[in-house]
Amino acid sequence: METRHRIVVGDSRELSELDDDSVELVVTSPPYPMVEMWDDLFAELRPGIGERLDAGDGQGAFEAMHDVLDDVWTELQRVLVEGGIACINVGDATRKVDDSFRVYPNHSRIVSAFEALGFEPLPELLWRKPVNSGTKFMGSGMVPPNAYVTLEHEYVLVFRNGVESRSFEPGADRRYEAAYFWEERNQWFSDVWTDVAGRGQALDDDELRDRSAAYPFEIPYRLISMYSVYGDTVLDPFWGTGTTSLAAMVAGRNSVGYELDREFIRLFDEQIGRVPELSESIGRERLDAHRQFVVDRRDEGGSFEYESDQYEFPVMTKQEQKLRLYRVTDVAESDGTYRAAHHPLDDRA
Repeated sequence: METRHRIVVGDSRELSELDDDSVELVVTSPPYPMVEMWDDLFAELRPGIGERLDAGDGQGAFEAMHDVLDDVWTELQRVLVEGGIACINVGDATRKVDDSFRVYPNHSRIVSAFEALGFEPLPELLWRKPVNSGTKFMGSGMVPPNAYVTLEHEYVLVFRNGVESRSFEPGADRRYEAAYFWEERNQWFSDVWTDVAGRGQALDDDELRDRSAAYPFEIPYRLISMYSVYGDTVLDPFWGTGTTSLAAMVAGRNSVGYELDREFIRLFDEQIGRVPELSESIGRERLDAHRQFVVDRRDEGGSFEYESDQYEFPVMTKQEQKLRLYRVTDVAESDGTYRAAHHPLDDRA
């Protein structure tokens, strides 16, 4: 199996490199309106935002920033297939503007924008991002009533493009090979993820670090595994350091990323060499975790009705029987496209 991965240097408000109905999944984390690190970017993209902030018009700046994102969401509606899924990782913002401290609800504003475009909202995920210092309170500290809670979670908003779910031919191998284990399903499809930790960017370039966001690899990898099948194309319109493309490679999907700053591609090139080792490691971890699940279940007196077709262990459901993991054996770049070669992961215990 071979997957292809393209990075387009350009503005994702016009996904001109992509045809209609050419993408099966979107996984992205946009710049967060009213988070100060993104002020300059939004001001460059939409005249007047800087003036609103300077004038103390927080709500006006908030809406103008989301107007920028709305143009991207419109393009997503065009390029996503009917029934395709969009996963938007975003956090709310707290900010003091013109002596008024308040929360700016980015997640609810994005839900409204997607609904207006005809997307169907699906159950959202929360993941805890404990990156704040020990001094967590804001406001009056230990004296009521004027203290404020600290935001330590982010949202993964999930939308379907249209009313109908995607359809596949009966028994489609690429769908059943991409199945997840029963116990993974129970963990991944819980609406609160407490086992994914936020982290800062490990970038040597201070300027690039200031223009990127913490985005743990585990988040796009899970979402890609949950909402796409082998051979699908995953789009990230806010590509940044390329975490979504790395996750797509490891997961055996194609990808396209849009990024304004060409310098991030250099950082991506530096990470490509570790993809084969990373894919092998993640695949082994998943197989080993399932083997441990089998041991634990049997120790508790549980049983299994089905055997895996690919591996020498039992599985809980018939849908898992064809499950097959792949490892990346090589990544090569040619004419701006990265090609990853994948081979089945063997049953070495």
